Amino acid sequence: MSEPGWTADGAGFGVSQQQLSHRVATYVREGIMVGQFPAGKFLRTENLAAELKVSATPVREALMILQSEGSVRWEPRRGFRVVSVCDRDVRDLFGVQAFIAGELAARAATELATEAVIALRELQLKLAAAAEAGDLAAVDRANHEIHRRINKASASHRLTALLNQTVQYVPLRFYGSIDGWSQASAHDHSAIFDALAACDPGAARRAMSAHIEHIGDLLIAHLQAHRPRPGEVPESGWRG
Repeated sequence: MSEPGWTADGAGFGVSQQQLSHRVATYVREGIMVGQFPAGKFLRTENLAAELKVSATPVREALMILQSEGSVRWEPRRGFRVVSVCDRDVRDLFGVQAFIAGELAARAATELATEAVIALRELQLKLAAAAEAGDLAAVDRANHEIHRRINKASASHRLTALLNQTVQYVPLRFYGSIDGWSQASAHDHSAIFDALAACDPGAARRAMSAHIEHIGDLLIAHLQAHRPRPGEVPESGWRG
């Protein structure tokens, strides 16, 4: 399966400079997370701008954002250099997400009505059918909606916002490229729904946390499988 590429989605048609900068940052951040931009690679502003068909300004701003996050490092007269992402980094990221998402699910367990849980199961049937058909975009949409409804039911807006800040590091653009991710969305949710139906906060917390940690383990396995061997020169990884 080819890696997903960049689409401008209206760049220059009502998309603000700030929005474009953040979208470029998201694109590069996700590429770093999955090894599309390998550790040590210099990211040239003019090259990225040409490949993405945007001006240099949003690219430069995006790289400054990534520098503030520690994803790249500025080296005078050389440019922005990709900082390595190790297994511990990924495990830490998903550990934080698992904790927050688990707490949100626990709170939702005492708030969701029976009808809402039934609606979640119906949405899950659509997700499973999409996974069976290989429609990864539909799987992604259904999965996003399931988690959105659970998070919203928690009535914990600040905690949900904190979760969203960590989710920006998840390489969702590569959803269909990481072995097991779509299958995990199709199969891990049953235990969550059972806990929500039983109004059991503890079980909901454990099931959601286990699901998020499973996703993280699959990403680590993907990175390990695609990591260059010692002495091997990695591909540039850029595909527009």
